[in-house]
Amino acid sequence: MNWEQLKQSSLEDITAWAESQPWCQAMSDCAQDAEWHSEGDVWTHTKMVLEQLLELDEWPSLAPNEQIVLIFTALFHDVAKPLTTEVDPETGRVRSPKHAVKGEHVARSVLRDLGCDLTTREEIARLVRYHGRPAFLLERDEPTHEVARLSWLVNNRLLYLFALADTRGRDTDSMTRPEENLHYWKLMAEEAGCYDQPYPFATDHARFTFFRLREPNLHYVPHEDFSCTVTLMAGLPGSGKDTWLSRNRSDLPIVSLDDIRSELDVEPTDNQGAVAQLAKERCRELLRAKKSFAFNATNTMIQTRGRWLDLFADYNAQIEVVYLEPPFENLLRQNQTRSKAVPEPVIHKLADKCEPPTWLECHSLVIEECLYKPRLT
Repeated sequence: MNWEQLKQSSLEDITAWAESQPWCQAMSDCAQDAEWHSEGDVWTHTKMVLEQLLELDEWPSLAPNEQIVLIFTALFHDVAKPLTTEVDPETGRVRSPKHAVKGEHVARSVLRDLGCDLTTREEIARLVRYHGRPAFLLERDEPTHEVARLSWLVNNRLLYLFALADTRGRDTDSMTRPEENLHYWKLMAEEAGCYDQPYPFATDHARFTFFRLREPNLHYVPHEDFSCTVTLMAGLPGSGKDTWLSRNRSDLPIVSLDDIRSELDVEPTDNQGAVAQLAKERCRELLRAKKSFAFNATNTMIQTRGRWLDLFADYNAQIEVVYLEPPFENLLRQNQTRSKAVPEPVIHKLADKCEPPTWLECHSLVIEECLYKPRLT
């Protein structure tokens, strides 16, 4: 089945499809800690969560797309437990550290292969990653900061509703207190004005500054005096970054890792140290001259992207991030037409680790799900 077929399917059919998948079979074989999940294995819990979604008072009023988002969040929220579960040799307790982080990547990969649209896929993937946050809100030093931050990554209303179903979808009697904690998430988000929308920062720079500071202030409005604007391109090889720049930012000088690799005669599979060093030098020259420019590289991982964004921010640049993602099959075909095609196994590896950018990283964000084609003459 593909994504369009699954979207039109009943919950019973979606569950039957899931049970035919290897990731689901692994969930059935994965035990959980009895104190938190006395109902048994991961898949048993997952089916109970799916049932609880339909029992939510709000379920009938949700839009069809919201319902499908919550259903697939339920399917994938513990999908990485088989990959992370371990038994403490001293206590015998079962733990699954960072299963939500790895689950985000599994969900993204499966949904991409199904042909799920980018917006819905990322909404599900991020809900999978942050699904456990509401239960622990009161343990945060600044609870309001937590709901404000998450509001720019997920819809807090859907996160709250899923957390309710997740908590109710188990047999453990001692879970009443965590459910009470979930209501604080809703109340806190409502009071902060970010229950069903992103937190309303005064300016884009106020938002950008909040997410960069170690001790942020939600109400701080920093002075804006940008030295220049840097457009950071992000996307897998063959996604159309060069074409997008030529059509939308043709007036900008470009620092391109592909161009530097050609200059230095370095292959994409070679050590990239010299390429990165020369790129930094050229970026710094433009930043010191206060000239706007575009930085063109794959930039598909948060950590890698963050190093460049930190450099630009240090020079007080206004930062625009542009992420392009065509359908994967189209991307592979487009890559084959490049003068220096990237080996297909490398693209698959990059895709598996890809982390599309979010509003936490920049002043403005452009996300386009398309494949640019040459203009006809």
